[in-house]
Amino acid sequence: MLLEPTLDNLTALQLHGMVGALRQWQAQPPREPVTPLDLVGLLADAAWLYRENRKLTARLKAAKLKLVACVEDIDDRHPRGLAKAIVHELSGSRWVAAHQTVVITGPTGVGKSYLACALGHKACRDGFTVAYRRGSRLYDELAQARADGTYVTVLRRLAKVQLLVLDDFGLASLGAAERTGLLEVL
Repeated sequence: MLLEPTLDNLTALQLHGMVGALRQWQAQPPREPVTPLDLVGLLADAAWLYRENRKLTARLKAAKLKLVACVEDIDDRHPRGLAKAIVHELSGSRWVAAHQTVVITGPTGVGKSYLACALGHKACRDGFTVAYRRGSRLYDELAQARADGTYVTVLRRLAKVQLLVLDDFGLASLGAAERTGLLEVL
């Protein structure tokens, strides 16, 4: 059996994970013999993993998180008032699935944005769609959408997102248009 036509067929079927696994298997064959059933299982796992990684990459890119942050990297020894149990509970992303809101408050420089981005990153890893916006940028985006007639489209796009991270929210007083836009987004 020729391997290249098989690889071409797998590529045509868009089974790129299987192609990569077969090429790796060909370059480094296993030391022990692999049964056909085990090989099919390994190839299916490789294809699934490849697709899941692509989906995660797409979710992270679409989220446009301000910081590259992970909940696993949060240092709870630093005195900033973070309870380890609460961070652990929030890192499960059950609150996203339950459509609950998390508000992070505190003085400047304690890592509110980092924590918000870490929770957003974890939500992406758990399969949720995320969008990151600074408060002022959200208001500008809504004003621009009103001006060019795409307001409803922008609201629909934001409504499809499962987690909206609003950073630097409430730094300045809001005008009537900003209050109305924020109410419609929420």
